Amino acid sequence: MATTVSSFSTLRKTQSPQIVCRKKDKEKGDPYKVIEITPPPKNLGIRCFPSNLQCGESVTIEGKAYTISAVTLRYQLRRGKYEPRDKRLDVLSTGRYILNLYFDSLLQQS
Repeated sequence: MATTVSSFSTLRKTQSPQIVCRKKDKEKGDPYKVIEITPPPKNLGIRCFPSNLQCGESVTIEGKAYTISAVTLRYQLRRGKYEPRDKRLDVLSTGRYILNLYFDSLLQQS
C-alpha cells in the first residue's frame, strides 16, 4: 500500500495537468481557470480569453456579465527556469462589483 502512495505522489509531481481550450474558443487566446469569488466561490470552468486581460474589465460567460477582480499567473521552477503553470481569473458579477466599489467609497469617507 505504501509503495502505491509513493509512486502516485512521484507521478503527481512530474506530470502537471494541461489546461486546453475548446476548439471554438482557441482563436480567442489563452486558457484561464475562472472562479466567481462571491461566497461561496463557484468554479465557472476553463475559458479562453486574450492574454492582456486586466482588473476591472468586463467579460461575458454563458450570457452573464462579470467584472474581473484579479488575474493570477502561476509559475513553476523546472530545470532552472520558471515556466508558466496556469492562469486564473477571479470574477464578480458586474452588479456585485459596483456595489463593492460603492461600499469601499463609503468606508473611505467615514
